[in-house]
Amino acid sequence: MVTATIQNLGHWTLSLFERMGRASIFFVRVLAAVPSTFTRPRLIIKEIYSIGVLSLTLIIVSGFFVGMVLGLQGYVTLVDFGAEESLGVVVAITLVRELGPVVTALLFAGRAGSALAAEIGLMKTTEQLSSMEMMAVDPIKRVIAPRFIGGIISMPLLTIIFTAVGILGGRFAGVGLLGVDEGSFWSQMQANVDLVDDVANGMIKGVVFAVVCVWIALYKGYEATPTAEGISLATTQTVVNSAFAVLGLDFILTALMFV
Repeated sequence: MVTATIQNLGHWTLSLFERMGRASIFFVRVLAAVPSTFTRPRLIIKEIYSIGVLSLTLIIVSGFFVGMVLGLQGYVTLVDFGAEESLGVVVAITLVRELGPVVTALLFAGRAGSALAAEIGLMKTTEQLSSMEMMAVDPIKRVIAPRFIGGIISMPLLTIIFTAVGILGGRFAGVGLLGVDEGSFWSQMQANVDLVDDVANGMIKGVVFAVVCVWIALYKGYEATPTAEGISLATTQTVVNSAFAVLGLDFILTALMFV
């Protein structure tokens, strides 16, 4: 039994390193194909629309409700200390530093990431990728790279929109519903939210999360088993792995930026 356990552990470890190696090689191939993709801007614009614009409704609605919840919860906590005028600072910093990039990445993985994995997996199942290779067309350059660029451009913009709408949601809850002074809400936010320490670092998180989420989605779709079960598994793994990666990277980036 001990021998079998050690064998299973060794097999799992070797399999893990194999998958990491294949994913790394795939990532390098995509990066090498990126420069030539900019010569076809229509492909990139199409993917920005598919990945980013079609996710706007989800991002806006989610951001507004997250902001309202932050406004309500922040007010309940701050009013005990007589500091309800600082509600704008609490809402803004929480969204800019943490919830904006993280929640956007999770929503992006659930909506756009799963769609990318399923789309690439279906193209592999129907042998469209193989047909491109037979016609001397590199599927990495024609299919993967435009989606990679479109995702990296779209997700930071969605993060900005989520954060802005979330702040408006916090203002609606705090000023509109709870009666916090509007002048204090905005002035405290303006005075205490730093452009570099807060906004820039939050955007760096958004870019890092975008690269990781799009990379995972495209890799899982490209390496999916060409069956219905394989596509389903690739889609599920995309969402799960993206969530783990985002949360783990968020801890690392927060420790590097703010500690």
